[in-house]
Amino acid sequence: MRTIVVGTRQSQLALTQTGQVINALKQICELQALPFQFEIRKILTKGDQILDVTLSKVGGKGLFVKEIEQAMMDKEIDLAVHSMKDMPSELPEGLMTGAVPRRVDPRDALISRVGTTLDELPQGAKVGTSSLRRASQLKAYRPDLHIESIRGNIDSRLRKLETEGFDAIILAAAGLYRMGWEDRITSFLPVDICLPAVGQGALGIECREEDEEVRHLLSLYNDPDTAATVAAERSFLGSLNGGCQVPIGAFASLHNKEWGDETPEGGIRLTGMVGSPDGTVILKETASGERPHELGEQVAEMLRSRGAEEILSEVRG
Repeated sequence: MRTIVVGTRQSQLALTQTGQVINALKQICELQALPFQFEIRKILTKGDQILDVTLSKVGGKGLFVKEIEQAMMDKEIDLAVHSMKDMPSELPEGLMTGAVPRRVDPRDALISRVGTTLDELPQGAKVGTSSLRRASQLKAYRPDLHIESIRGNIDSRLRKLETEGFDAIILAAAGLYRMGWEDRITSFLPVDICLPAVGQGALGIECREEDEEVRHLLSLYNDPDTAATVAAERSFLGSLNGGCQVPIGAFASLHNKEWGDETPEGGIRLTGMVGSPDGTVILKETASGERPHELGEQVAEMLRSRGAEEILSEVRG
């Protein structure tokens, strides 16, 4: 029986979602009579070591995956479970996304110390987020808010809400759901106010292209609808050469009535956003299509024609 070694970050959320993935793969193995067992390998990434600086200042996307990908290329691990929003738009040669399981709620969630929604927060409230994307859109919607950086794992950020004088913090709803902490959510930020990060709410299961056994197993776990919508978002991100260093958001839906969005049967609708860090400029465009990659490029080009490249160049410095 082959032991498939699964690489993961060491955070509580990463270990929890890796355990959930392994349980799902075990069920598939039982149903398909596949002779595999699983072992977890914890890997410390650069992003987990640097907690006192905003992600945009230390490299953004890739910070949470490079060491894991190296372990896979060195054949120390066989697959890796990533939060899709942490994955760069291009993978190293020889690696591939073997599965994108069904997405959970992609929205951002507001956790308020006194139970107030975004609209109800007092004038000048102090709101914590580690994301330029969130900060840009929040400042555009509520210019009076004081947005301050807050880093760390979900549990440490929830603690900082109580100990560091924040009125509220913004976290991805998906992580709270996966941890079973959804009762902490005060309200959800609608996607028309705050577009999520590319791939938010989705996992990416990465493996080696040459590993036929693992590729076959992961193909049975893949959710085609989620894979298609996330592919459109990632194509958009790649076309703009974006990452955590710049305020970019996107959300694609596929004949999906969840999360306050509805798309005509059969097509993907993608909305993309580029904003200035201070929220004074927010550019958004929406398009629909059948081909995820081309749709992502189309929305990127629509934004580029409105000056998105100049905003991004200025942010990158």
